[in-house]
Amino acid sequence: MWVTTPNQISCTSTQDVRVIGNPNKALAAIHAITPGVRAVLLIFVLGVYHATGFTQSQNPGFSEPQVHIQQILSSTPARAEKEPVVLQATLQEIYQHLQFRPVWTSESKIRQVLAVLEESTEYGLQPRDYHLPAIKALLARIRQAPDPAVTAALDVLLSDGLVLYVHHRREGKVHPRDLYKEFNFERDHSGDLKPTELVQQAAAAEDLAAFINAKAPFGNYYEMLRQQLIAYQALAASGGWPSVPVGPTLRKNDRDRRVVAMRKRLQVTGELQSSASNGEDLFNEELKQAVMLFQSLHGLAADGLVGKQTVAAMNVGVDSRVKQLRVSLERLRWLEHNSDREFLVVNIAGFRLAYVKNQVIEWDTRVIVGTPYRTTPVFRSLMTYVEFNPTWTIPPTILREDTLPAIRKNPSYLAEKNISVIDRNGDKVDPSRIDWSSLGRSVPYTLRQEPGPDNALGLVKFIFPNAYSVYMHDTPHRLLFEQATRSYSSGCIRVEDPFKLVELVLPDRKDFSLAEVGEILASGRTRRVLLEKPLPVWLLYLTATPDASGRAQFFPDIYQRDPDVADWLDGPVRAELQ
Repeated sequence: MWVTTPNQISCTSTQDVRVIGNPNKALAAIHAITPGVRAVLLIFVLGVYHATGFTQSQNPGFSEPQVHIQQILSSTPARAEKEPVVLQATLQEIYQHLQFRPVWTSESKIRQVLAVLEESTEYGLQPRDYHLPAIKALLARIRQAPDPAVTAALDVLLSDGLVLYVHHRREGKVHPRDLYKEFNFERDHSGDLKPTELVQQAAAAEDLAAFINAKAPFGNYYEMLRQQLIAYQALAASGGWPSVPVGPTLRKNDRDRRVVAMRKRLQVTGELQSSASNGEDLFNEELKQAVMLFQSLHGLAADGLVGKQTVAAMNVGVDSRVKQLRVSLERLRWLEHNSDREFLVVNIAGFRLAYVKNQVIEWDTRVIVGTPYRTTPVFRSLMTYVEFNPTWTIPPTILREDTLPAIRKNPSYLAEKNISVIDRNGDKVDPSRIDWSSLGRSVPYTLRQEPGPDNALGLVKFIFPNAYSVYMHDTPHRLLFEQATRSYSSGCIRVEDPFKLVELVLPDRKDFSLAEVGEILASGRTRRVLLEKPLPVWLLYLTATPDASGRAQFFPDIYQRDPDVADWLDGPVRAELQ
């Protein structure tokens, strides 16, 4: 510390006159010094206190912790005992409102903050993002030797960590629009608290964990998936599961030493309940049923045959499954506080469409989605009408890449597919008069497939306007629904049971009855029916979901989108709230 003697300024002395920490005492001490030294020191001290914001007019009567909190948040960039303060502007607003008084003055409340930050792993988040290691280190220092500066740093980090944590619990850590430009889900912010209110109410809450849960509420679907994350984290902590050796396809009644490894593998994750045949190398009926359950939970055809794909899925490590669960929970946080209570949702990665009402899945069916090179985007829209006996206008990309090569190869292609050629005046053109080989990227015609059973859109389509020309529709190609991985379309969503979907979105009313559908289809004429009330449609991408009983289901990352979310989830914390 700086001290003075009658004839010099020194860094050591037995006659300490303390300057740092109290400007009034510092100025009083200067008057006892010789005039020349006094002038130099006066300029120095006033400069220091002015630069750090420690002037009497700014903080009259401040305690040492208040002074230190103000100093931490006034520095650029703000650091609390070398730990960066993430939400500096937010913290300045909070503490200025509190006149820089410490918030976390109760030992029991600090323990509660530590407990909720520790539990962040159970939500797929990282405790280090909320300063937990630094907070623990500061607490240890204070318990050894109390220090106002360290106490101030601890208070700032507790507030910074808690505000960040509640925000990440409610909104997610990753900003979805950084990854998906098409992401357009809106949040319901009606239940949000201002950061100052959040910190004050959190500090006053008797049960901090319950308070945070109330401020970041989630439905049963999210909670079931979170419980699976906790279960798989426990499996990871205990060493995961054994691998199954690669070899020829195994089926019921086979005897093979690999069956023993397979039994152990399926017992770890619960598909095989009994351990009575733990050393048995016979592939019996009990094991077949366990294999089929495993396959159904991992996006595979549930045929009971253990081939390359099933063995590969069994040998995916527990850490990879934990990552899938963490990423899916993060994606759900992007959506959970949307105000929709009734909607259709497509899980692109799971190849399923569901009708959801009041957080309950009332109906679902299989779908076919876009290929990895013609992906189905993630966005929200409103379904506004249904069209029976639709025509299909062939999109430019499909026209260039698929249709033109097919016409050049087979001159009868257009007639076989019932496709009309329309010029720019809207008139039909005889395709035999067109030199298809001369056309390049720019095609001066519209190609339209007329209604009929062979139409690519089937007998009905469901329109929810969007910038990507994506919609749901029927299809004449029914066998593809039997495939486990169903990414065959050019981005639109083919629905396995489209007429059940018609029943859900077009209930009987005065101007339309479901009994009319058969007559409409038989007429062959295109008819559009408006929904009485637009129905929200969500297109999502989740590679891990809970099934109806709460068990984890895993799907292939067909678009390779999980690694980007995982990298952002484990990366640096952004210094602003969404």
